[in-house]
Amino acid sequence: MWLEPFRAQHSEDLRFELLGPEGAPATASPMQNDIPIIHQDEHLVVVHKPSGLLSVPGRTPDLQDCLWTRLKEHFPETEAFLVHRLDRDTSGLILFAHTREAQTRMGQAFEKRWVDKEYQALVHGDLQPEEGMVEGLIRKDWSRIDKPVYIMDPERGKYSKTRFAVMARTEEMTRVRLFPETGRSHQLRVHMQSLGHSIIGDPIYGQEGEIPPLHLCAVRLAFRHPATGEDVVFETTPEW
Repeated sequence: MWLEPFRAQHSEDLRFELLGPEGAPATASPMQNDIPIIHQDEHLVVVHKPSGLLSVPGRTPDLQDCLWTRLKEHFPETEAFLVHRLDRDTSGLILFAHTREAQTRMGQAFEKRWVDKEYQALVHGDLQPEEGMVEGLIRKDWSRIDKPVYIMDPERGKYSKTRFAVMARTEEMTRVRLFPETGRSHQLRVHMQSLGHSIIGDPIYGQEGEIPPLHLCAVRLAFRHPATGEDVVFETTPEW
């Protein structure tokens, strides 16, 4: 049966590459408003969501434009079932399923943490040390009624854990790889803020006067394909 954990060892060995005619590498297909389709088959579609676009519709009429709606318009003859989501401000890889079976299997894979996820971020300041881990309890800040805001709380909340590794730095900013081991709302943004190095462009957890976009991108998804059983890796590059 398919439901076994996938653990990528080396991304260069497992990277999924789209192939065009005669085996030549193919570029990602554009969708409405130039949203690139990284991969699409009869079971799954992986796209690169831009910052500022909702994953699914909001509750009010002005929040109906979203990635799911655009997928439905682009694939009118097929379904697009939600598997997971990204914050509105976060860019990068997001997966939808074309079938209920694929949605169920991939949903279980995310829930059981069988999907390897990697993000990149630009954060304020010189982040030290070179690598490390942030963990603790996260809960919603119920004193904020204007927007959803989350905080670290030593006594109450849901457990969260993120590993990080510095890629490059200056005195003003650091490019860092982020590996979430749990999936709490706003987890990466709250964890970076808790270290004193908020993500550049973060309108909620950043410094006063932050200018979007949020410099946080989901750059890698690795998992076992729900239909073929193949170990696949999808990767993208931040716009910044």
